[in-house]
Amino acid sequence: MLRLVVTHTACLILIIAMSVGLAQASNFGGPGAVGNTIEDDRTQSGEFGKKLLQSWYEWKDSLQENRGISLSVDYTPLFLRSSQNGNSGENTASSGMLRFFGSWDLVGLGSKNTGSLVWKVEHRHKYADISPQAFAFDQGFVGLIEPPFSDQGERWTNLHWRQRLNDGKTTILAGMLDVTDFVNVYALASPWTGFFNFVFSTGSATIFIPNDAAMGAAGGAMLSENIFIIGSLVNAYTDSTKPFDTVDNFFSDNEYFSSIELGWTKSQGRIYLDNAHLTLWHVDESDPAGTPGGWGAAFNYSMFFNDKYLPFIRGGYADDGGTLLQKSLSLGFGYNTFGGRDQLGMAFNWGEPNENSFGTGLKDQKVYEVYYRYQITQQLAITPDIQFILDPALNPTHDELWVLGLRLRLAL
Repeated sequence: MLRLVVTHTACLILIIAMSVGLAQASNFGGPGAVGNTIEDDRTQSGEFGKKLLQSWYEWKDSLQENRGISLSVDYTPLFLRSSQNGNSGENTASSGMLRFFGSWDLVGLGSKNTGSLVWKVEHRHKYADISPQAFAFDQGFVGLIEPPFSDQGERWTNLHWRQRLNDGKTTILAGMLDVTDFVNVYALASPWTGFFNFVFSTGSATIFIPNDAAMGAAGGAMLSENIFIIGSLVNAYTDSTKPFDTVDNFFSDNEYFSSIELGWTKSQGRIYLDNAHLTLWHVDESDPAGTPGGWGAAFNYSMFFNDKYLPFIRGGYADDGGTLLQKSLSLGFGYNTFGGRDQLGMAFNWGEPNENSFGTGLKDQKVYEVYYRYQITQQLAITPDIQFILDPALNPTHDELWVLGLRLRLAL
């Protein structure tokens, strides 16, 4: 019954979005969405003077204005070191990620009713024997210390059509989607600019997350000046390294992830800054993937004060679905320093591992994380990070883990 309610309602939202509208559609989604990432990088300030490669940015601005093409390239290396050796005997992990992403307004150039092709392609590679994505389980922690940094190689994340209607007040997405762009988002969720640990990101580790480049559709609407609703229906099981297989699978496999979110915001332009919402989700069972079906709920409350302070409380509950945690609660805040140039983040999470995924009798986990993002120039940021993990559920020999991290990001 819940599956029918969530799935059919999510489809209905796509129709509602076309008639009710989504104000300031360029801000649809969270900080990891292509358009928002490009805009945030464009307006970022740095400690040392004006932008490097100024002529490159002038050319990009001209390309956007005259051709409707917005694009960006970034490279992010990441390094982790634990206080203990893991199951592999290693206590370090590292990898890098190269991304090329952008959008092209092919319909309605210069108007508010644009139809755009949106893309993001990546190369994910490790430097050491263990990638950061695999590092948490090697350490006996049920979770992901930095989820996207793997050794997957070439892959797609986005390839979809974004249609804006009603003078830019409506947005529909259709094609290959990354659900973390719009499901349960808030301002500090990006693993490239915010917290490292996945418990402080989408669903607080209690939502089943389809692979990127999942075929499907999503839409959202402002039901009033402050109330919004967002829905999605996508393939639950995809291979981002073979993205075009997901098109046939969407119609043949009938194994879907669906979500619906109802929330409040001060204005749609601040939807991932000032945000209170409840997200419901459902995933179908898959025998080939070995994943049980399930459903769950997640919530968020975050508010940005005085352009400096962002306290938040987030959490979730999962009834199976192959999630990492079945219950989770996070508390924390972000603080923008030096006029918003740098950012400090501090947070705590309590999590109960999913007993259907990992067995019964496991300890509840606690995670403390602190990071400081130092914006050296408008293009280059360095982020030292420290995590203290108490009672890692799958580590029988250590009750405490310290993990030091360092992330660099060059955005051009």
